[in-house]
Amino acid sequence: MEISLPWVEKYRPKRLSDVVGQKAVVERLEAYAKAKDMPHLLFTGRAGIGKTACAIALANELYGAEKRDILELNASDERGIDIIRGKIKDFAATLSIGDVPFKIIFLDESDSLTRDAQNALRRTMEKYSKTCRFILSCNYPSKIIEPIQSRCALFRFTPLNEKDITHRLKHIAKEEKLDVGEKAYDALVYVAEGDLRRAINTLQVAATLSKKVTEDSIYKVAARARPEEIREMVSLALAGKFLEARKALDALLYDYALSAEDVLLQVHREVTGSDKFSPKQKVALVDRIGEASFRVAEGANERIQLEAFLAQLVLMGENG
Repeated sequence: MEISLPWVEKYRPKRLSDVVGQKAVVERLEAYAKAKDMPHLLFTGRAGIGKTACAIALANELYGAEKRDILELNASDERGIDIIRGKIKDFAATLSIGDVPFKIIFLDESDSLTRDAQNALRRTMEKYSKTCRFILSCNYPSKIIEPIQSRCALFRFTPLNEKDITHRLKHIAKEEKLDVGEKAYDALVYVAEGDLRRAINTLQVAATLSKKVTEDSIYKVAARARPEEIREMVSLALAGKFLEARKALDALLYDYALSAEDVLLQVHREVTGSDKFSPKQKVALVDRIGEASFRVAEGANERIQLEAFLAQLVLMGENG
């Protein structure tokens, strides 16, 4: 029986030319692949925007189907100094097999490495630079020690735009023979927030329910409220209609199974991105959102804090 793969893995780009949304990065990596030479690389950027895809695609360009010259590790699982002194050092010390004169060690989530492990890695990168190149991937470059950063060529990955995400999703929908409406693609883009991996996973979950993927199914499986429902709740509160706003909040909490943090994050997104609120209102709203978010994070009762947040909006509306 054929093993079913998650679509993130199944449709991961095999070549650099298949990577979407990172044109400047891809051009530099293609030059390395063509020359069959490269420095150590440091990929930085938020999750789900192509760092791992580019690393694997670059390895495919260099080594083809031969995978013995690449070692892929996740630093969040193996983050101590022992992994540097053991598995990484042993792999780096041996010569490559093919016509590319070096091996590649891809260390994903390298910002999870302890400081001692990073200091050991710095020495390993220096000692075995003739036989091995490192690709380090991280979300927070500030957590990588300066000696490692200075040894690497830095690549900053930017969040994917709506066009890039939709293009890739349409390709997957065509391959999987799905019926996806335009509004469903808009919902996927909204849910993804620039993270293609999240968009693909959401599409796959929705597709398990039905081959016809709708806007409603996307919001349900992603546990996200519709943007207009969030705006409606805020507008009702500002208009002094507390009970109606509270009823809208109930719908969000029960229909979408949202947490208080989820609600506040979506309110923040809609407030800052909407033209319906004046600059003065946005400042006051963000201040209230921050206060409510802090209290929830400190362990206060979520329901009480959300209703208190709506009450503050009512008072704010009454005071102009």
